[in-house]
Amino acid sequence: MSPSPSSIIVRGSIDALPLFIPAIPFAFVFGVVVANAGIPGWLGWSSSPIIFGGAIQVTLFTLLGEGASVAAAVSAALIVGARHLFYSLTLAPRFQDQPDWFRWIGSYVLIDQVFVLIQTKPIDEPAIFRRYFLATGFTFWALWMVFTALGILLGPAIPESWGVEFAAPVLFVSLMMAASDRRDKLIAAVIAMGITLAFSQLPHRAGILVAVALTVGIMLLMHRRQS
Repeated sequence: MSPSPSSIIVRGSIDALPLFIPAIPFAFVFGVVVANAGIPGWLGWSSSPIIFGGAIQVTLFTLLGEGASVAAAVSAALIVGARHLFYSLTLAPRFQDQPDWFRWIGSYVLIDQVFVLIQTKPIDEPAIFRRYFLATGFTFWALWMVFTALGILLGPAIPESWGVEFAAPVLFVSLMMAASDRRDKLIAAVIAMGITLAFSQLPHRAGILVAVALTVGIMLLMHRRQS
């Protein structure tokens, strides 16, 4: 007996909640970044529904606040967001059996946490996949809209001694632990972290893109040798 549509939606929303908890401090970091950049709060918050990507938003406003040109800030933000291209490539076969409207909407809510959940909970039936994907995606979307608004209102009042700048590493480490259910995934994560650190001085956060490309290449070579 297949699960009912409502139960799938509820399950997706519940599964999303634990992975959003590490993103809450990140939302407050976003508020601090917007305030430091001298950008009106409403304008900074408007990037949440338009971009819907925390790391991209923080990169964009951080560089603008540091005096970088708009072109340089946008280029860096695009580089940080380039990892989503690899998410799309991974999920492309599962999107092929979906209606056109879902391909547009699903792509909009394809963030790190949604990708991790979909990868750790493989669902083959297209309709169930679609409902679960949208339930998780829009749960994150709704929570991100609320908490980035709170971050803009309350973030600047948070003392620096609280160290909220560690929110981003904590967020991505939590995602790595959630996704590393196999040895090869853990190896890939460690390799990617090492390469990112080695190339951290590249301009416009290009080290992230280099790490992704090199890690994919290394893992492909490892799998070919094992097969």
